[in-house]
Amino acid sequence: MTNIAVAGTGYVGLSLAVLLSQNNHVFAVDVVESKIELLKQHKSPIADREIEDFLANRKLDLEPTVDGAEAYRKADMVVIATPTNYDSEKNFFDTKYVEQVIELVLQVNPNAVMVIKSTVPVGYTKSICERYPQGRFIFSPEFLREGRALYDNLHPSRIIAGVPSESPFASELETAAKQFVQLLKEGAEDAEVPTLIMRATEAEAVKLFSNTYLALRVAYFNELDTYADVRGLDASQIIEGVGYDPRIGSHYNNPSFGYGGYCLPKDTKQLLANYRDVPQNLIEAIVESNRTRKDHIAEQVIDKVWELVYSGVKKPVVGIYRLTMKSGSDNFRASSIQGIMKRVKAKGIPVIVFEPTLDEAEFYGSKVYHDIDQFKKDADLIVGNRWNAELSDVSDKVYTRDLFKRD
Repeated sequence: MTNIAVAGTGYVGLSLAVLLSQNNHVFAVDVVESKIELLKQHKSPIADREIEDFLANRKLDLEPTVDGAEAYRKADMVVIATPTNYDSEKNFFDTKYVEQVIELVLQVNPNAVMVIKSTVPVGYTKSICERYPQGRFIFSPEFLREGRALYDNLHPSRIIAGVPSESPFASELETAAKQFVQLLKEGAEDAEVPTLIMRATEAEAVKLFSNTYLALRVAYFNELDTYADVRGLDASQIIEGVGYDPRIGSHYNNPSFGYGGYCLPKDTKQLLANYRDVPQNLIEAIVESNRTRKDHIAEQVIDKVWELVYSGVKKPVVGIYRLTMKSGSDNFRASSIQGIMKRVKAKGIPVIVFEPTLDEAEFYGSKVYHDIDQFKKDADLIVGNRWNAELSDVSDKVYTRDLFKRD
């Protein structure tokens, strides 16, 4: 059994803490006391069906704590899963929270192996080896969906660990990387999982290029949908016909208001920033395509508002149905529908919001509803990135591009 401390209890950190605590003693560390208190009650602070089930019903050796120093002191291995938000001014991920954990670990337990799970720029692990030469670092990319993070750890598409060749402890870290991969495999439910040990820099690139490809696919089918929408064609028939080609497939092809969430927007921008001085056209086009798609959707919504005005509705109210990126998630960071909402509000159009996971009475000046019936009554036009059956009785009010009624 290994003593493991996991820094951060978001989707990445908490899913890993739960997974690893099946067979190891795991400290789940967070600075937000309310999250730790929920975990102590075997309740999940995030919406994830499998995490909620494991916390409530499985025997886990999990110790939630806000005392990071004590947890790191007792750990053989520290997994860092703190947020790395994209800084639009610097065109780089903000890695300050990662470095705060690194510095604390080096103070209390300098021999601990630190596994960086936070998404970072290509070359980051090399840079911290130079900045903290006494530290022992591994980078391991995560490939998780929000709302299904534990499921994706239980059934991983692949497990990758990257070892910095620049580290004076490279040989020792090679062994540690194999150990970490084995710990993840022991927690998984699939017998056969592809595993790769590579240099840390290549592992960082795998993460960014993987998410940028997913963003490319979203952008592609969204642009197909925009074309069909403008030309008066049935996008669903076109997409179905395209998807029968086995090289393309019928997955990840449902149009939306644009890719959003915590990972894809920031990862595509970070990869584009990493392309500085490297020839490219496609990566920048993916980022621009997402902006164009949101512009188009907002224009369509505004046109529908004008149709209501011409039909006699004096001042139509637009209802935003859910701020979340997708069904089954409680996270609405960088969700595409917020971009639509901002564009619509900029035209002076009244906007209300239905978001049951938001406690505040207002969201950027728009009234937040928790009563779906009252929301449906007060909204003249309902805009939803994803369809839900609770809108069936007002389907004539709903604008969505969710053609297949799935994520």
